[in-house]
Amino acid sequence: MDSLLDQKEIDGSLSEILRRLDEVLEVNLAQRTDLSGAAMIVRSDYPILALQELARNAVIHRTYDGTNAPVRLTWFDDRVEITNPGGPFGAVSIGNFGQPGATDYRNPILAAAAKDLGFMQRFGSGIPRARSALRRNGNPPPAFQAEAGFLNAIIRAVP
Repeated sequence: MDSLLDQKEIDGSLSEILRRLDEVLEVNLAQRTDLSGAAMIVRSDYPILALQELARNAVIHRTYDGTNAPVRLTWFDDRVEITNPGGPFGAVSIGNFGQPGATDYRNPILAAAAKDLGFMQRFGSGIPRARSALRRNGNPPPAFQAEAGFLNAIIRAVP
C-alpha cells in the first residue's frame, strides 16, 4: 500500500475553501536543490499552478446533487491524486475529458464566483494551464480517469 503523507478536511464558504486549499497545497510542496551543475537549481516536485488549477477545478466542477462525498486530494510519495464526485458533464464526455476545447459547466454560478474572487483566470483554461506548468517543471503530463460517477486527476512528481 502507498504511503499517505497528509489528510485535511476543509469546509466553509467558497472563498474560504479555495484559500485554505491553496495553503494546504503550498505547505505540502517539497523543493529539491540540484548542486551538481554550475548553478544551483531549486525546483518543486510539483508546480503550484498545476495543483491549484486541478484542485480548484475539482471543487468547482464536482456534483453537489445526490452525494455528500467530498473532493479528495491525496498526497503520496510519488504523486498527488485529486478525486471529485460526479463524472463528465454536458459537452464533456468520458472520451473527450481533458482534451482541448472540451468544456462545460455543471456549476456555472460557482465557476463565475471563483473567477470573480480571483481564483480562476478564464473559463476552460485550467487543464491547459496545468499541463503547461507541469511540462515547464519537468513533470509528466497529468493523467485523468473519467468515469460516470467520478473524475480523478493524477499528477506525478518530477522524476
